Amino acid sequence: MPVPYADLLLLHLLAAAFWVGGMALMHFGVRPAAVATLEPAQRLPFLAATLARFFAGVSSAIGLLLATGFGMVWLAGGFANVRWHVHAMLAIGLVMTAIYLHIRLAPFVRLKRAVAARAWPVAAAQLDTIRRLVAVNLLLGVVVFALAVLGRAL
Repeated sequence: MPVPYADLLLLHLLAAAFWVGGMALMHFGVRPAAVATLEPAQRLPFLAATLARFFAGVSSAIGLLLATGFGMVWLAGGFANVRWHVHAMLAIGLVMTAIYLHIRLAPFVRLKRAVAARAWPVAAAQLDTIRRLVAVNLLLGVVVFALAVLGRAL
């Protein structure tokens, strides 16, 4: 494997691990622990602040994923020279990006407004919407990882 390709692959995998691993941590660790230990007046601002920090990293990770992914395809000679699983990973990644952008630009904005207004039921409803969409993206992210590992063999 040529060094430039290996470098791109390393950055690509680190960005994917950050995004998918972060979703898993938020979904299975942080949110359940916050629900179990904090009242809504503490939990909702905490989770909104946590998501704001995580989303900043996700935005960077998505940019890095796109740049490194297209770079690896370019080094391979273009989309005509890559296998079907690369096309599938790109398609799923674009769906994941669209879901992320929806989360970031709609329910997350409403969550922040509701937290600022101390409208806890509204904030909780927005957080639940985010939780459900993150669960979808987490599942899609696992599928992409499976395609990355198993795609060459299929």
